[in-house]
Amino acid sequence: MANSAAFDTLSDRLNEAIASLESVPIARVTGRLIKVNGLMLQAVGCRFKLEQRCLVETAEGDMIEAQVVGFSHNVAYLMPVRRLGGLFAGAKVIPLEGDSTVQVSQQWLGRVVNGQGEPIDDGAPLKGGDRVSLEPKPINPLKRRPVDAPLDVGVRAINGLLTVGKGQRIGLMAGSGVGKSVLMGMITQNTDADVIVVGLIGERGREVREFVERNLTETARRKAIIIAAPADESPLMRLRATLLCHRVAEYFRDQGQNVLMLMDSLTRYAMAQREIALSLGEPPASRGYPPSVFSLLPQLLERAGNGENPNGSLTAIYTVLAEGDDQQDPVVDCARAILDGHVVLSRQLAEQGHYPAIDINASVSRCMSACTPKAHGVVANQFRAMFANYAQVKELLPLGAYQPGQDHELDRAVALYPQMRGYLQQNVDERADYAASVTALAQLFQG
Repeated sequence: MANSAAFDTLSDRLNEAIASLESVPIARVTGRLIKVNGLMLQAVGCRFKLEQRCLVETAEGDMIEAQVVGFSHNVAYLMPVRRLGGLFAGAKVIPLEGDSTVQVSQQWLGRVVNGQGEPIDDGAPLKGGDRVSLEPKPINPLKRRPVDAPLDVGVRAINGLLTVGKGQRIGLMAGSGVGKSVLMGMITQNTDADVIVVGLIGERGREVREFVERNLTETARRKAIIIAAPADESPLMRLRATLLCHRVAEYFRDQGQNVLMLMDSLTRYAMAQREIALSLGEPPASRGYPPSVFSLLPQLLERAGNGENPNGSLTAIYTVLAEGDDQQDPVVDCARAILDGHVVLSRQLAEQGHYPAIDINASVSRCMSACTPKAHGVVANQFRAMFANYAQVKELLPLGAYQPGQDHELDRAVALYPQMRGYLQQNVDERADYAASVTALAQLFQG
């Protein structure tokens, strides 16, 4: 009996020991930090993969998340997601498995989050939802639903002359201080969409609160998701916020909802990628932008637009900063070639108090003919031609050098110019729906 009791006790202890093995941490290979050069970290001693997430130890015992952005021989280059602090030579670098993911759900509506998907609006934590990767598989172009229905953005000049279709991607292109953010706010307030995703990338920190409080009505705020990565965030955080902005919009699009995504700005995304590429030693190609920037832009922009779901749509509007009002700026030129249209804002019109300062003849919507009746397109082209005719004689009028009666089309353009200018102007708090915009456009040329 004593032997049996001893055996049972030994057996119980053995079972407990076996069960406790599950709580013993599995050994993992770690690297070591050997150098910090500006924002770039260098690590060795481990097999790192490109774009792999890592945790870097600090002197305080905390862990800083970083991402592998390049390597040379056995040295891996990492870029931290957040600000640096407390790093030391020989610190542990722990590689993490799996892609960057985030849990998205209806709880995100009405919230303001950072590039990590963490709330920054003092609201409740975001829990649950579908876990999605920040890098989805590309859509087969033959399975994309075509753009064939107009989207009412509430801005008369765009509705009537630069009609945007559901699933179209357009750019708002201008220099600084010409009204890109104000126009984006008007579109956000007035567009009829199920979900609005706004990415404030690399802009001033104060603009985040101002955008929420000034540009979003109570109704729009309930269906809006703001993803903010101000200018003082790391380049990697700005890139991740941009990817998150697109991924959240794609998620709701694939759920069958009509999504409006606005990103301010695409240029700040390109600048963040430029910072990383130059830190890796990539040579600058055009105005300081390395070649990798121009290969990443189409990969990003092609994620917007319609998907395979026949019910959902994703309309994307990007602001693009033209440095020095140069429309041949490399980022502007690249975006113009990729997007489905562009709205150019003129500093000259803004200085004249003409808002929104849209240069109609320099702007185009490539999907307008596919989502509007033929009669609408005819009237819009007539407006453009008439506006271009007036531009030919505009400088002659104050000098008295223009003699009416020589050209009937020029005379008509001069006579209609006040009405055309009034059609293009609109107050910030005014909404012009699509039907009213088209009707007002047709009435300009009646009689």
